[in-house]
Amino acid sequence: MLRAGRLFFFRCPERPAGAILRDAIVAKIIQLEPDVAVAPQLVEADFGEIATRGFRSVVNIRPDGEAPDQLPQAQAAAAARRHGLTYRYLPVKNLNATDDHIVGGFARLMDELPGPILFYCGTSTRCTVLWTQAAASRLGVDAVLSIARKAGYDFAFLRDTLAERSGWLGAVAASPSPSTLSTTAGG
Repeated sequence: MLRAGRLFFFRCPERPAGAILRDAIVAKIIQLEPDVAVAPQLVEADFGEIATRGFRSVVNIRPDGEAPDQLPQAQAAAAARRHGLTYRYLPVKNLNATDDHIVGGFARLMDELPGPILFYCGTSTRCTVLWTQAAASRLGVDAVLSIARKAGYDFAFLRDTLAERSGWLGAVAASPSPSTLSTTAGG
């Protein structure tokens, strides 16, 4: 329930998947599943609010240096650590958001990290593209496209890719983690 612009418990049963949670500090958090949400670029002050909201893990998928004003990965890791959050860094360039090893790494993080998990990038679009691919085999193509649409993303163009992902993702998720995955802070 939201009161005075703050979220007291972000997993309210009346809040459907794809719901957008607004706050003065964290501008926009989109809940995709009960334990998975996405957000645009965070600033250092956001990590305290994220922990207060009940998130246990934060994943930064934005490569360092993508924008001059973004929070560097090392500072994000330190901020997460200060607030007791598990932090992972899986840098993904826009053009690589459908690469098999990237989607597999994202799916492994969803499976392995303590939830609730907040994934973030520049605008949350890249995170949502990755989530649709990682969740399609579990939730179904129509369901993930519907959730993304409710969150403001029309990913109908990904339908064929999502259908293909549904068959192979289990094998990819069981393979070793990609070498780009960085483990820091809280575990």
